[in-house]
Amino acid sequence: MDYRRLGRTGLMVSELCLGCMTFGRELDEEGSRGIVARYLEAGGNFIDTADVYETGVSEEITGRALKDVPRDDYVLATKVRFPMGDGPNDVGLSRKHVISGCEASLRRLGMDHIDLYQVHAWDAATPIEETLEALSDLVRAGKVRYVGVSNFSAWQIMKSVATSEAKGLARFVCLQPQYSLVERNIEYEVLPACREEGLGVIPWGPLGGGFLSGKYRRGEEPPEGSRIAEASDDLEEAWKKRAVERNWRTLDVIGEIHEETGKSYAQIALNWLLRQPGVTAPILGARRPDQLEDNLGATGWELPEEWVSRLSEASRPPDLYPYNIIRNVQRV
Repeated sequence: MDYRRLGRTGLMVSELCLGCMTFGRELDEEGSRGIVARYLEAGGNFIDTADVYETGVSEEITGRALKDVPRDDYVLATKVRFPMGDGPNDVGLSRKHVISGCEASLRRLGMDHIDLYQVHAWDAATPIEETLEALSDLVRAGKVRYVGVSNFSAWQIMKSVATSEAKGLARFVCLQPQYSLVERNIEYEVLPACREEGLGVIPWGPLGGGFLSGKYRRGEEPPEGSRIAEASDDLEEAWKKRAVERNWRTLDVIGEIHEETGKSYAQIALNWLLRQPGVTAPILGARRPDQLEDNLGATGWELPEEWVSRLSEASRPPDLYPYNIIRNVQRV
């Protein structure tokens, strides 16, 4: 597995990141340990979790799975923002919650520092200055090495970066957004903002909640027990959001590439994502060892440019104003 710099930092992370959201939810501890061991064996060194995943259980399992691995051999990322209790200060990005959240994560992980501490989403109730000052203190205290964000809009990224630079505070080094062949909306503004400001991009949902795995068919209901079949309409992987014509056209092209190359649907979709400018490391979320094994096969080869272009065209999001004019002006 190859390694890439995380944004403009000197930190090297593997081109595939292991997501631990399934730990303690769809995977028991033994299964989770097996997933971590196989990922590390394959050369992966970038592991992502969050305090809110099963209310801390994912962090606990992840920490135990890494207990006997030399600490410098992996990059551990976790997040803070969402409710971890019933109290009024058990949620958000206030100084109190950020610092107490970090300390609680360190206890659950059984570690003395977090390599990448990410805010899980914007908090409109807390000034970004307060959040950045708290994160800066954690960095100075040695409890955190780098800070990042997840699910931010372009203006939120820019406001955060400008605040950090103006006040000499810790600067976000990466963004964790939803991004895949069936969800490309970050290409309008978010991805360009990250490239302009030097933030690495570590996409979650790189297979569209499993839609790009090849098990879904036009005109048929989603397989019983699949993530998409069980997703409520308000979730990103809801069937009504995935089963649209543009996505079916994308699957048709993936199917053609699959027939020609023998690569799986998931490997093709992940390889396309790895070829997108600004992307550092898609996050893999495996529920079974065979899923992880298949996803690991996305590296070590490259889709020919012709296929990259065909996939990009089939999955292209709507041509919206003013982005169409911005793009056309660049050609003049």
